[in-house]
Amino acid sequence: MARRARDYVELSTHRKLHGSISAIALGAARSGMVEFAPFVTGCPMSLKLSFLARRGRGFALSLLAPALLALAAFAPAAVEAAPVVKGPEHGTLIIAGGGNLGPEILGRFIELAGGKDAEIVVIPTAGGEAKYGPDCDCLGIFRKLGATHLTILHTTDRQEADSEAFVAPLKRAKAVWFVGGRQWHLVDSYLGTRTETEIHNLLARGGVAGGTSAGASIQASYMVRGAKAGNEVLMAPGYEQGFGLITGAGVDQHVTARHREGDLDALVTKHPDLLGIGIDQSTAIEVKRDSFKVLGVGHVFIHDGQEQPNGGHYYLLGAGDGFNLTTLTGTAKR
Repeated sequence: MARRARDYVELSTHRKLHGSISAIALGAARSGMVEFAPFVTGCPMSLKLSFLARRGRGFALSLLAPALLALAAFAPAAVEAAPVVKGPEHGTLIIAGGGNLGPEILGRFIELAGGKDAEIVVIPTAGGEAKYGPDCDCLGIFRKLGATHLTILHTTDRQEADSEAFVAPLKRAKAVWFVGGRQWHLVDSYLGTRTETEIHNLLARGGVAGGTSAGASIQASYMVRGAKAGNEVLMAPGYEQGFGLITGAGVDQHVTARHREGDLDALVTKHPDLLGIGIDQSTAIEVKRDSFKVLGVGHVFIHDGQEQPNGGHYYLLGAGDGFNLTTLTGTAKR
C-alpha cells in the first residue's frame, strides 16, 4: 500500500494570464487598442479585439470584459505550498500518543539512548505538580525495563530553567523524556530558555528525545491543545509554538480513545503548510530526519488536506508502517 501526498502542479500559462487580467484591462483602457490572443492549455482560444482610442475607455473595457471572464473561469485556484516536514538533522524522536506504553516503545527509547546504563533525563513538568521526588512514577516506567541512570529535571521558574546549573544534566545525557499532562506547563517553564536549547543540542549529538501525550505535542513546531482553559481547544493563540523537534507538523494524541479522529482536519485547513499527525494510545512514531515508522498497537492518523475515497480527510498507518517526510508518502509494512 502506498499513499501519494498532494499533487502540486506547476504554474500554467492560463494561470499566469489569469493573474495578469487586471494589468491587461488597464493597458487596454490606457492605449485604446488591444492585441489579445491567449492560448489556454487544453482549451484553445483566439481572441483579437481592435478598437480606437476615440471610442473611449469604457467601450474598450466593455468589449474586453467577456474575454477576461472566460479566462477567469478556466484559471485554476491558487496552488498552496506543500508542508515541508523535517525530523531532527541528527538523533531520533519517540513521539507517543499516551496510555500504557509497551516495551516496543519504551524499550526502544532506552535502546536508542545507548542501553540500560545510559544517562536519561526525565522532565515531568507537564504533570503540573510543584515537586517530583525519586519515587515518581515517571521514573518507575523506565526502572521496570532496567534503566539505572535516571535524573528528574523540573522547575516552574523560567529563570532557573535558563541557568547553566539547571541544564547541566542535559549536557551529559544521551536521552530526554517528556512526561504527559498539559503541554502549556512545558511552554511556560522551558520555551525559549537554555533548557530548550540543550534539548536541541542533545539531539545534535545523536541522542534521543521522547515523550507521551502532552510530551508528544510539545515536540512539534506547531503545538496543539495548548489552551490553559482545557485540552478540548485544538488551536490556542499564545500557546501554539512547540519545541520544533519535528518541524512543519502538528501532533495530536489519545486519538481514538478521545474520539479525536477528525480533529486535525481543522488544523491543516487553517494551516495548509502543516501536516497533521494523530497518534493513538499505546502507539508511537520513531522519527528520523526524513522519515518515521510506527511502533505499538494502535494507529497513526495522517491529515494531509486531501479527501480520501471514503469521504474523510485522513488515512491510517499501523504498526510497522513507514512514512516519508520528504514525499509525504506512507508505506505499509511488508
